[in-house]
Amino acid sequence: MVSLIEDFPGLEAVLGSRAFERLAKAYLDDCPSCSFTLRDLGSRLETWLREHPDAGRNSALALDMVRLEWAHIVAFDGPQEKILGPEDLVELSPSLRAGLQPYISLLELNYPVDELRVTVKSAHEGSAATSHVATRKKQHAVRRVRLSKPERIFLAVHRLDSAVYYRRLKLEEFRLLQALRSGQSIAASIRAAFDAGSETAEDVPELLKTWFSTWARFGWLSAPPGGRKGKASS
Repeated sequence: MVSLIEDFPGLEAVLGSRAFERLAKAYLDDCPSCSFTLRDLGSRLETWLREHPDAGRNSALALDMVRLEWAHIVAFDGPQEKILGPEDLVELSPSLRAGLQPYISLLELNYPVDELRVTVKSAHEGSAATSHVATRKKQHAVRRVRLSKPERIFLAVHRLDSAVYYRRLKLEEFRLLQALRSGQSIAASIRAAFDAGSETAEDVPELLKTWFSTWARFGWLSAPPGGRKGKASS
């Protein structure tokens, strides 16, 4: 129980302490630990919550938060493959294939749970001696998000220098990263990312330059599965 609270503080804030405790007990009854490490205790929580939408209030918001917080765990200690740095991308051939680090999660969300989780953690850490103040701050933040109109948010959850970060993405950047992860070539990934109404043609090269430079700087890109960066067969 304590492990779940530590791993999912945002979910506890969304549901409230009592509802979270009930949910945690029901989840652990259905999905007891089957791993030598408590790190994996919440690995099935998203699936379980989808199967039990009445387990707590604010179910849509709770589901977004669960997905974010599990992605946070994966980003913190997930495996890393050989990085493709800026020197590997000097000549960005359309036929080049590049993978995405396995610790990175790409999330499409309906609520700004990235901002909410940061607020929740800040309220807790900044009000350790006055828990009632922290509770009020968290409740206010949750209420504000719950009453907001749902919107499509595209997010990358990643790590840098042993710290976890949330980076919001444009839709096209999100699509491009998804395509690269699936093993498509640079050219095919660009086609998958941009549609007729997304960006004007003259803006695309500058966007691609900025994105690939940023990804390389963050260490997001890796050699594709099965070997080093390679050429597409089509």
